[in-house]
Amino acid sequence: MSERAVLHVKGRVLVGPEEVRDELWVVGGRISYDRPVGARDVRTVEGWVLPGLVDAHCHVGLDRHGAVPEEVAEKQALTDRDAGALLLRDAGSPSDTRWIDDRDDLPKIVRAGRHIARTRRYIRGYAWEVEPDDLVAYVAREARRGDGWVKLVGDWIDRDLGDLSACWPRGAVEAAIAEAHRLGARVTAHCFAEDSLRDLVEAGIDCVEHATGLTDETIPLFAERGVAIVPTLVNIATFPGLADGGEAKFPRWAAHMRRLHERRYDTVRSAHDAGIPVFVGTDAGGTLPHGLAADEVAELVRAGLPPVEALAAGTWAARKWLGRPGLEEGAPADLVVYASDPRADVRVLRDPRRVVLNGRVVG
Repeated sequence: MSERAVLHVKGRVLVGPEEVRDELWVVGGRISYDRPVGARDVRTVEGWVLPGLVDAHCHVGLDRHGAVPEEVAEKQALTDRDAGALLLRDAGSPSDTRWIDDRDDLPKIVRAGRHIARTRRYIRGYAWEVEPDDLVAYVAREARRGDGWVKLVGDWIDRDLGDLSACWPRGAVEAAIAEAHRLGARVTAHCFAEDSLRDLVEAGIDCVEHATGLTDETIPLFAERGVAIVPTLVNIATFPGLADGGEAKFPRWAAHMRRLHERRYDTVRSAHDAGIPVFVGTDAGGTLPHGLAADEVAELVRAGLPPVEALAAGTWAARKWLGRPGLEEGAPADLVVYASDPRADVRVLRDPRRVVLNGRVVG
């Protein structure tokens, strides 16, 4: 399309779960609900329209070994784009991906800087590894480097204990979260197990990734404080394989991982039913491939979320949570077109008919 071209999108435009319009126009890369006067070079696409999907936990610029070259990061971002995920929250990466911001053909990214972990308590090559006395300084550094988020590693295997355990003393996370908030950043944390959650929530954390360790005791606390979770169920599906691989050396840890996996759907459903905000995230970019946002929406439905609410967790609600627009008048035209109503069957998300990014049809 030329710079003067107009895109006419018609069918059923899902502005929100209940707000449906018959058409929208894309002029100069932005959404309009008014037909442009004297429009020329009009291209029309038809179908069921959603704002671009959100993957609120992925890692562009990262693979199982650490930082990757730019050409690999580009392929990761393109894979997400072609699957309809046009807004990504990069939940920790050692790579500098700011160059992506200059590319109007790649998804928009909200970065959390680099992971911050306890020394020798995370995957090698991923995180800044520090001790509690240095946590505040590193949180301040990543708050300035990110896009309004900081990522902590809240728990990991303790090799002496042979099981998952919390990484940080209460006082350290309280000071670190307070510093991030002072700098205008929200804080999230990787947490598989149970024992780090109360301290993090009472210290003021904004979100927890995975959150497989939620219990009847901590779910009400999360709900009361409005702490969101990003369950990454497509990643939690790998727990049995991880347990099998580590059982000989860490049998206690392996048994714990299996228990967390077995109750994963019950945990997410209980969290949702209690009113905890739940958002779509895949954990792509470590060991998982990109492009799995649709699979995660389907996993939330399997966990018991109503389809419309699972859809919202990866579209309207997620965009609002991240402070990014959806299909509002004047917003960048980032949208995906499907052949049928995704509210009726979320599996349609796996097969986008058209992907429009910044007003251009890119897929």
